[in-house]
Amino acid sequence: MNAVKVAQPFISRWGLWLMRVWIAWAVLVQITPAGPRAPLDAPQTVQTVHPVVCVHTRLIDEVYEWVIQRSLQMVREMGADTIVEFFPWAYAEPAPGQYNWEGFDRIAKHARNQGLHVIARMGFVPAWARPKETERQTTLNYLPDESIDEFARFVAAFAARYAGVMDQIIIWNEPNLSFEWGYQQVDPAGYARLLKAVYAPAHAANPAVMILGAPLAPTLEPSGSPNGLDDLLYLEALYQAGAVPYFDALAMHTYGFTEPPEAPPGPQTLNFRRAELLHNIMLRYDRPDKPVYITETGWNDHPRWTKAVRPSLRVAYTIQAFEWAEQEWSWVDKLCVWAFRYPAATRSYPDNFTLVTPDLQRKPIYSAIQAYARGWERSTDLWLPAPIAP
Repeated sequence: MNAVKVAQPFISRWGLWLMRVWIAWAVLVQITPAGPRAPLDAPQTVQTVHPVVCVHTRLIDEVYEWVIQRSLQMVREMGADTIVEFFPWAYAEPAPGQYNWEGFDRIAKHARNQGLHVIARMGFVPAWARPKETERQTTLNYLPDESIDEFARFVAAFAARYAGVMDQIIIWNEPNLSFEWGYQQVDPAGYARLLKAVYAPAHAANPAVMILGAPLAPTLEPSGSPNGLDDLLYLEALYQAGAVPYFDALAMHTYGFTEPPEAPPGPQTLNFRRAELLHNIMLRYDRPDKPVYITETGWNDHPRWTKAVRPSLRVAYTIQAFEWAEQEWSWVDKLCVWAFRYPAATRSYPDNFTLVTPDLQRKPIYSAIQAYARGWERSTDLWLPAPIAP
């Protein structure tokens, strides 16, 4: 009898809780779904007096659309009118001929709304296009010969979909490194074949498209190295393999490491002006007016990395590099700093390449680039807005 008396209040409380849950659910299902968390504002225009300024973003793995929107707003506010962004094949074609453009569309939508041009970098092979019977399936950078035409069809579909929005497409990334070439021996002739396979279909899909030859990693690896090949040797071999007709411009990577931007280049030196040696090779084999886009550059200010510099030097060198490119390199169209922001901290030296923290806090180098790009005056070691004319 006592047990029954104790149980009754418990059952009543349980029933009351269930009723409240049911009422709350009934109310919620009647509520109109919230609108998008990143609604578009009026179309924007980038204000800059130095259009050479460009930045490489890392938006493709960002979870929240509002963060993509805010990142691109900050790029515009900084004064860069162009970004480089990675658009992986593996993300957009999970099965042959079945495309999922959602992630690409949201980047394109917000970039266009902010008035930004986008240079699209292609890479990453989906599992269905990699051989399953070999260990090479463990790297998304392995593109077997039998899948080259599939990749070319994807690039053509991308070029058609984003015509007028992303008309510059980089084919692959740093193919002179074994890791980026699927842990195979690097192969300039093989990369030339890839460019040839992509070129005609992309131009048929979008006559205005510009195919960029992949930027090479600055490295001194000798011929026969299992790790890669010196970028100067690789570029010469690429030209000798007959690649000239199959790219409309060349992308380059050039980092300063510990040297100032004006430090002279040399075949055994890795520094900012190594780009001049690559351009000299271009001039021997290619037309002199073929454009060059430096899609990664910069300095690092990590306190314990041997290839880093002090934060103040990083700021100074970066601004001096823009000045050098504008004054000395008439053949360079864009100088794109690596990297604007990472979606999450690496907790190592790569974090010290960024201009903005993962939580969207500006670093001093962001403000310095903004002052340069927007044409603000420099006073001693501080960047200040120019006075407004009366």
